[in-house]
Amino acid sequence: MGGKGAGRDNVFADGAYAGPKLREALIGIGRWTIEIVKRSDAAQGFEVLPRRWVVERTFAWLGKCRRLAKGWEKTIRSAEAWVLIAHIRRMTKAIITD
Repeated sequence: MGGKGAGRDNVFADGAYAGPKLREALIGIGRWTIEIVKRSDAAQGFEVLPRRWVVERTFAWLGKCRRLAKGWEKTIRSAEAWVLIAHIRRMTKAIITD
């Protein structure tokens, strides 16, 4: 899933991914701006985090594809292909309904 989409050059990640691993993983597949979404240390209870909804919405869309509901794929390449197929299906449905 390399390369940049039209205007899609940001990667939003949870605070758990703040280390160098994510940056190193993205080096070979394009130029990306990484934005770490962290929860405030002073926050208590539930707090809506900016841009977190983008990630949650995307996971919800992918969750509608039964094949992606469990870890059936044996290779990363196969998993990436199914994520791409799920997005193609979603976009096709969006185009048809408009």
